[in-house]
Amino acid sequence: MNLTKKLTAFSLAVCMFASVLSGCTGTASTASSQASAETSRPASSTQSASQKTTIKIAALKGPTGLGMLQLMSKNDAKTAAEAYEFTLVNSPDEIVSKISKGEVDAAAVPTNLAAVLYNKTNGKVQMAAVNTLGVLSILTNGETVNSIKDLKGKTVYSSGQGSVPEYAFNYILEQNGLTLGKDVQVEYKAEHAELAALVIAGKAKIALLPEPFVTQVMAKNKNVKASLDLTKEWDTVSGGKSVLTMGCLIVRKDFAEENKAAFDTFLDEYKQSTEFTNSNIEEAAALSEKYQIMPAAVAKKAIPSCNIVYMDGKEMQTKIPEFLNILYTANKKSVGGSLPGEDFYYTK
Repeated sequence: MNLTKKLTAFSLAVCMFASVLSGCTGTASTASSQASAETSRPASSTQSASQKTTIKIAALKGPTGLGMLQLMSKNDAKTAAEAYEFTLVNSPDEIVSKISKGEVDAAAVPTNLAAVLYNKTNGKVQMAAVNTLGVLSILTNGETVNSIKDLKGKTVYSSGQGSVPEYAFNYILEQNGLTLGKDVQVEYKAEHAELAALVIAGKAKIALLPEPFVTQVMAKNKNVKASLDLTKEWDTVSGGKSVLTMGCLIVRKDFAEENKAAFDTFLDEYKQSTEFTNSNIEEAAALSEKYQIMPAAVAKKAIPSCNIVYMDGKEMQTKIPEFLNILYTANKKSVGGSLPGEDFYYTK
């Protein structure tokens, strides 16, 4: 099996974090052709199930699902505060269908997809929390790149054309005074796995890739290094007015209104779960394999670079609008044609 095929297999094994970066179109990612896997947890605890509110939650197999690991484990151990039913899927398109039909109440999705769903459902979907910041890095092999401006006169290989990686990178170049196509050339590859294979083989000297492919590439080729973290570069040029974010948690507005206390309790437990993943990496990695999100060995290496967070309330309301505005300016379709209103943001 050649290297590209091996990496394609790897990408399917971790359910292609490409799905997190897949943009806003209805086209399924490569992984969506695989059968979706659902994990349902029983509604139970020391108190009777009738005293609990059942909350149906969907998540992508990948970094956006890693933050839910402790919560899933507590649910199995019958110590969760509410009755959670988890569904793990391979593609954002599967979540679009489930949330639109009311089959799930909350879901972890790409941030721009949250805006798309808000527009598609006429405001019936809200963003409740940000769960994943940027996971993009500039990898180099034999090239010296200490700043974005060092890319002048260079060719950067990338994947994720037409989605967040393209828009984010173009914005960062522009804010650093570099003109795409003149100062910096970008050559796109269709799949993250394809580009990763080129970097490992030494055929792409400078590349833009997301986790967990960054970790995989550096493990395969010791000459490759992560020279720039695009999240940090975004923070620099945005002056803290926005944040580069890849994933968030959404909720059906009617469900949140009808079950506010239970949903707020879920958010509290979810926040604790994200903190657990970041501070207990080995245990989280084992749970990742148990719940078939990604193999433990991959998760253990990738978690520290996956930028798993929990951001809600005023911080979310302050930093996300400008991020979406930047995407909107680059391509209106990336956020569903128009910017969400203030009612897009759920608050406790």
